[in-house]
Amino acid sequence: MATPPPPFSTSSLFLSSYRSFSAALPSPPPSPPLAFRLLSDGSQLPPVPSDFPLSKLIPRTRFVVDGFRSAGDFSVSYLLTHFHSDHYAGLGSAWCKGLIFCSATTARLLVEILNVSPFFVVSLSLGEFTEIDEWEVAAVDANHCPGAVQFLFRTRVCEGQRPERFIHTGDFRFHEQMTLDPVLCDFVGADAVFLDTTYCNPKFVFPSQEESVEYIVNTVKRFKEQNEGSGESVLFLIATYVIGKEKILLEISRRCGCLLQVDNRKMQVLSVLGFAGSGVFTEDASASDIHVIGWNVLGETWPYFRPNFVKMKEIMVERGYNKAVGFISTGWLNETKRDGFAVRVKDLLEIHLVPYSEHSNYNELREYVRFLRPKRVIPTVGMDVEKLDSKHALAMRKHFAGLVDETANKHDFLMAFHRKSEGADTSAGNDMTGNRNQQEDVDMVDNPTATSIRSCQQSDSQDLHMVNDEEMEGVVEDLQDCLPSWVKQDQVLDLLKRSNGDLVSAVSEFFEHETEFYKQANAGNISIASSCKSINTDLEPLLPLKSVGEAPESGRKNFLDQVKQSTNQNLRLLTPSLAKKRGLGGGNKKKKKAKGCSNLESSGGKQSTITNFFRRVASGASSSDTCAVTSNQQITIETYKEELDQFLQIINNGMPRKSAALLLEKVRGNIDVAVDMYYSGSSNILENEGNLLSEVVVSGVLVNKCTKKVSNSSEDKISLPTLYLQGSSREDKTPANVSLPIEKYSPIEHACWKAGEPAPYLHLALTFDLVEQVRGKIKTTSMLSNMFRSLLALSPGDVLPALYLCTNKIAADHENMELNVGGSLVVTALEEACGMNRSRIKEMYNTLGDLGDVAQEIRQTQSLLAAPRTLSIHHLFCMLREISMITGTGSAVRRKNLIVNLMRSCREMEIKFLVRTLVRNLRIGAMMKTILPALAQAVVLNSHSPLQCVGISETTRLQLQGISAAVAEAYNVLPNLDLLIPSLLSKGIDFSAASLQMTPGTPIPPMLARITNGAMQVLKLFEGRAFTCEYKYDGQRAQIHRAADGSIRVFSRQMKETTSRFPDLIDTIKESCKHEVSTFILDAEVVAVDRKNGGKLMSFQELSSRERGNKDSSIKIDNIRVDICVFIFDIMFCNGERLLDFPLRQRRKYVKDLFYKEKMGYLEFAKEITVEADEACLNNQNTLSRINLFFKDACKSSCEGIMVKTLDIDAGYSASKRSEAWLKVKRDYIEGLGDSFDLVPIGAWYGNGRKAGWYSPFLMACYNSDTEEYQSICRVMSGFSDSFYLEMKEFFSGERLLLKKPSYYRTDESPDLWFPPELVWEIRGADLTISPVHHAAVGLVHPSRGISVRLPRYIRSLSDRKSEDCSTAADIACMYKAQTRKMEVFKED
Repeated sequence: MATPPPPFSTSSLFLSSYRSFSAALPSPPPSPPLAFRLLSDGSQLPPVPSDFPLSKLIPRTRFVVDGFRSAGDFSVSYLLTHFHSDHYAGLGSAWCKGLIFCSATTARLLVEILNVSPFFVVSLSLGEFTEIDEWEVAAVDANHCPGAVQFLFRTRVCEGQRPERFIHTGDFRFHEQMTLDPVLCDFVGADAVFLDTTYCNPKFVFPSQEESVEYIVNTVKRFKEQNEGSGESVLFLIATYVIGKEKILLEISRRCGCLLQVDNRKMQVLSVLGFAGSGVFTEDASASDIHVIGWNVLGETWPYFRPNFVKMKEIMVERGYNKAVGFISTGWLNETKRDGFAVRVKDLLEIHLVPYSEHSNYNELREYVRFLRPKRVIPTVGMDVEKLDSKHALAMRKHFAGLVDETANKHDFLMAFHRKSEGADTSAGNDMTGNRNQQEDVDMVDNPTATSIRSCQQSDSQDLHMVNDEEMEGVVEDLQDCLPSWVKQDQVLDLLKRSNGDLVSAVSEFFEHETEFYKQANAGNISIASSCKSINTDLEPLLPLKSVGEAPESGRKNFLDQVKQSTNQNLRLLTPSLAKKRGLGGGNKKKKKAKGCSNLESSGGKQSTITNFFRRVASGASSSDTCAVTSNQQITIETYKEELDQFLQIINNGMPRKSAALLLEKVRGNIDVAVDMYYSGSSNILENEGNLLSEVVVSGVLVNKCTKKVSNSSEDKISLPTLYLQGSSREDKTPANVSLPIEKYSPIEHACWKAGEPAPYLHLALTFDLVEQVRGKIKTTSMLSNMFRSLLALSPGDVLPALYLCTNKIAADHENMELNVGGSLVVTALEEACGMNRSRIKEMYNTLGDLGDVAQEIRQTQSLLAAPRTLSIHHLFCMLREISMITGTGSAVRRKNLIVNLMRSCREMEIKFLVRTLVRNLRIGAMMKTILPALAQAVVLNSHSPLQCVGISETTRLQLQGISAAVAEAYNVLPNLDLLIPSLLSKGIDFSAASLQMTPGTPIPPMLARITNGAMQVLKLFEGRAFTCEYKYDGQRAQIHRAADGSIRVFSRQMKETTSRFPDLIDTIKESCKHEVSTFILDAEVVAVDRKNGGKLMSFQELSSRERGNKDSSIKIDNIRVDICVFIFDIMFCNGERLLDFPLRQRRKYVKDLFYKEKMGYLEFAKEITVEADEACLNNQNTLSRINLFFKDACKSSCEGIMVKTLDIDAGYSASKRSEAWLKVKRDYIEGLGDSFDLVPIGAWYGNGRKAGWYSPFLMACYNSDTEEYQSICRVMSGFSDSFYLEMKEFFSGERLLLKKPSYYRTDESPDLWFPPELVWEIRGADLTISPVHHAAVGLVHPSRGISVRLPRYIRSLSDRKSEDCSTAADIACMYKAQTRKMEVFKED
């Protein structure tokens, strides 16, 4: 499970959204809603009306689910499960009553179909928790219509408290995959499930969706084959909702290979869903004989089907067909199914009634509830469901009796049958004190259970008062619906007999004595009377009665209730997996009648379960007077097998099965207690299986298992969840302590190794594991800083290797040193190191989606004879560099052997991150811009007090900020850790960026330009300042270095060395450079040229076709097929002098002094014009004309546009920054958008129709360098060729497919596949718009919404870009603000 986004305050967000909404209206709204006025004044909202439908309101919140018809000023927090009219009724373009939380798909439908203002629409990512008003809310797929979700609510987890949890399913269809959803699994045992009870009736057990779709497809294909060549034309009519049934349509198109005709409204919806360009649907009626029509066109389906053959014939004739076949797909038609699906026929018209539904059928509803085991089920569909205690709501709940957690919810369940259960409990309590005679008459009136039991005593042979067998059968069936599935039929009959046929009394008696009935069901010969008789004899030696005065009744009752709940849960989980069918088993079996039921009354409803618990304690204590603890592992696993499997699933197999079984035995099968102990560390005691405490405190009563003595000791008391001692080790402290606040962290005391020892890789791995789980740059920086502080204090020589490992590198970028290790090699090594079958590894990878997680899980199952040798940071780093340098014959085997040795040395979390390092994806969401400041902070803090915790004074805080900025600036100029880190460690707090010298051979991150959309904006931004305009060439950025020995090296924009690719460029530079020049670093553009055609500039694609050479050898000049010309436009270093701070006008002189003269077609200076300060004003038409003319000439010369740069003011070279001093104007702005964007594909959907088998569309993202996140901006599905689709399908496969969304991806989209950020594509669109779904530039234009590209189109791939070099969030925001037409928005105060 991924990490939650920042918390929402619906009040403040609603205020901001309403202000933006009002500002966007052509005229101000007449009066804001009352909620807005109250919240603006800081007042509270009015209370929720007493008559509000409770099935639409989450308890103890103001969250309203699908309740827009009942919306009012009492809430501004509304949730929409899906886009069906019966759920969104009340929404429209005028909606302004509150925020609407929904899925990304539903959000698009609301905005584009219903015209709801995007300011009020907030999309939630699937499977991620978002904190809203101190509740954590998540959305998971509902398997209904596109965008349909179930909402999950839980309170924030507080220490020592279980959170409240609620589920609202909306409309949904249960699927087995839901039981594997980790978010949904976390809600097992929820307080309540608001359940879609559309088909909550045993008669609705319709077939699977696949079976129904198969029938429709086969029927269509059959008719097509029968009429082929006959000349008879058949029109197929598929009835659907506005949204829904898309699975049917897509499968027909795929299987039949044809288009489907839809009307304009349906096409609009399909366009929003992303299907418009899929090659499946068309609006041309003549293009297909399969037409999609409205839902009720072929007839009414409720309450039974009434065909409309008249309308069907009109459509057939109007569209020119001889025959028509219609399909209506709904679960309501299930009862019409006999020997196949029902068909209505009249003349040449057929209507097939297909029981296809996107709601859960009756069995699926019960399976869903059985999976979740909630405390309560709240129906959301049916008569009077708004009233939770209505007759129909209660009738529906009985279908889930035995599936919910009856122990936790017993009293609530009985309240549905009679309102006086509280009085009954009181009477039972009084019975325990010996006042049974005085209370007896009251019990007879108020307690149906007592009445039924009394009748049991009075008449053993009384018959049920049934009129006939049919009525008898009906009552038996009703009672069985209310009871667990393991109850035998003879027990049901016995309950009815003893209650005189009173259903309420029978149910009450059963749940009062559920344990006894369970034993009876299994043993067959144990009566309730015998169970009751044992109560007093077993309980008396251990638990004194209240009259003794040794324990308060209330305290004892609370504890015993907990014990009862745990015991009953175990008993239920032990029931046979196959439930009895109605009407089978034991119906005619004679059974001995229960006697002595007065003992049941006197003991109270909970007494039997309590006694069973203490009976086990007593029997164990009586066997010996000494505390001897024995354990039989086989018995433990068999006793709690189901709980054991569930517990191991919850903790992700985080401990050996044997230890987990022992833990469950010690907590008597209580999974909740076991999970709490595991995550609190209490389960470490299981390493010493015999160390079991011999005393249990029961609300102040100390029970000694060895001596059976009872005392009132109040000292050294322990509670049930912490019965066992906690083991710890020095390494165990590391994860928790690294996450301590900086001022509380002690670098030496909290480290997992000692001074003089090599720093273990475990120190990094445990920190990585913590960083992966958190979100937020501040917290991540703090943990990394603590990690570095321990390294600085104990092993300063390991800081540099650790920094490389943190950034997933083994050398500087320009050294081109790669591991050359693929996923297949890692799997092979994992096979050998861990003894795991390759197919099993692949199976685990398909489940977990990460090879590191697979390795970790495999290692946890291994038993080692001895602890592995410590894997040190230094050793691992050296081995990785050695692996990268292995080449030649047998290199794969040698690399594998080294990797196997490393894997065998791993402990705890080490193997997880070793494997991730080998496959080059640490997945911790931290990059160099976070890691370097963390190290800088560690240097400052350790300079004050390297041995202990430090306080953060204002002086220290300023030092932290200063050195962090200095290190970042130094890395921007000199991105070589081998030079930077030694300087930082030696100078400490005196470090400055100026202390590092620029060195030819170490590339500098290039300066980048801001986006603008024309000459007018240029003059506005540069008014009163001299500037220059240069051609923006369509080539490859090149940084050219000359060292003191005269050697020339070329580096790309990504700072990768490309010298071997351009031997002709090297010769040209050497020939043209003056002899007195010793060193320089130039910025230039390499462009493909056609020298045979007058030196005409060619496109970037032509340059890309040029051979690349390799690290060891250059391409031969004789083999060059594409000529190049280098256009030089800047210089950063010359003859040992750093020029970054010089103004551009002066740097230009240095450039022109380097060379003798230009060599046309080989080496040229960038073509430019100069605009002086006195010419740079908006009303200077001459300047405007010059810029526009220069721009047109650039476009005619096959350039992308022009660059505009300041010459004198703020005209330095800002390495790695996108500066306002450089602007770019590209010809794309003529087409509407001021620039194309360089975006990263981070995910995709499976294609449909013609694109089936490919990926389409792709999800694109920009990069936010401040938060180090990729933020989605659009889907793109146009501009691609078929060959490109095939190439991408091959590229994004295997290890390049991520099973889950990385924590550093920000989007509300849910693609079928997630990709790592590896490619950069140029994307162009019509314009930019505010989006409730995409997160690009979120917070920069609108406080909570991002920006999206409208009508995006793929232009080309940019092989010279790293993913971090793509367009940034700031670029997107700048371009949005530069649009001439844009929506004005207000930011939050």
